[in-house]
Amino acid sequence: MAGTVLAVTSVFSAYQGYKQGQEQKKAQRKAQENQRRMNAEAKQRRKEASDRADIQQNKANKKKAEVSALSNKEEQAAMAGPAGTMLTGTSGVDPNKLNLGGNTLLGG
Repeated sequence: MAGTVLAVTSVFSAYQGYKQGQEQKKAQRKAQENQRRMNAEAKQRRKEASDRADIQQNKANKKKAEVSALSNKEEQAAMAGPAGTMLTGTSGVDPNKLNLGGNTLLGG
């Protein structure tokens, strides 16, 4: 009878060890799944933060017209002399060509 009790006790002990081992495996799988999920969420948050930073940097670095540079160019061009057109060029119109043959500009 003592042998039977010892055998039952050892079978029960082995079953308890097996059961605990299975629970540990289950807890470990759950912890690994939670870690994978947290890593994926962290990766997504990093990407979103990076995208927000890029947007903010682009907003800060918008291309602006350099008004002072444009006005400086216009001032320099005005100082260069008579303004020309595409038809007359940079030298303008020759005043002698405006004379229609008389002593006055009206030709009389």
